Amino acid sequence: MNYSFHQLRIFSEVVKQKSISKAADKLRMTQPALSIQLKNFQENFEFPLYLKKGRGIKISEYGFKIEKLANEVLRKAQEITDLTKAYKNLEAGELKIVSASTGKYVIPYLVQGFLKQYPNIDLKIEISNKEDVINQLKENEIDFALISVVPEDLLIHEEVLFENQLYLVGKTPEYDPGMPLIYRESGSATRKAMDEYFDKESKKKSFELSTNEAVKQAVMAGLGYSILPYIGIADELQRGELHIIEQNDLPIVTFWRIVYNRCNKQSPLSKAFLDYLVENKQTLIQRFLR
Repeated sequence: MNYSFHQLRIFSEVVKQKSISKAADKLRMTQPALSIQLKNFQENFEFPLYLKKGRGIKISEYGFKIEKLANEVLRKAQEITDLTKAYKNLEAGELKIVSASTGKYVIPYLVQGFLKQYPNIDLKIEISNKEDVINQLKENEIDFALISVVPEDLLIHEEVLFENQLYLVGKTPEYDPGMPLIYRESGSATRKAMDEYFDKESKKKSFELSTNEAVKQAVMAGLGYSILPYIGIADELQRGELHIIEQNDLPIVTFWRIVYNRCNKQSPLSKAFLDYLVENKQTLIQRFLR
């Protein structure tokens, strides 16, 4: 079968008007042009859709069934058009952002104002480890990733947002060199920064935990010291539950950045979110992230 949406609309209107001439007027077509399209449409079917009756036509039982299905197809086609229009106007759509674990302290502030502008979109935020974030970027499974260290083997676009300051912290302001160092798991950006600061070959006692939150709790319990991002410990520092240990060459400064795969064509919604971050970056830093 080889028929068009235009022919479906014509046949539906002919059935509705019970007249070729009236259908032609309704569709703003000439009667001969409509008759040709109707004839071409009929040629797709083994059974007659209509019979000529004097100057008019009579729709067959088969024709009424085809007309009912044609209307369903036309409704679905209109839904596609409406959905596309909604996406274009940012009235609908899904935005998926995955963040490295420390990003959970940052990302709510990045999306707050955007959601107020576009309240009907679906936003999915996932907090994961660095390796999983990079894999999802590679596989084009997400719109954006929030990370502090850019992967070397992946072509990405990035927008640098603000500083990520990492400090050595402990339960008390005094540093006891006999206490162990508490590390994140291998592969995390925080672990990389800590490895670069301390001697990897050092025989100093240490142990490893899987998340920044677990590391923070261990430090607060007095089990040792760790290098942690300021944004994740600001409240504990203010309450006196953690203390910054002053050291040379600290803080380590990296930068939070929003990135996306160059191979992933941006949707209007993704582009709008990136434009929002660029336009409001300084305001976000001043209001929420200092």
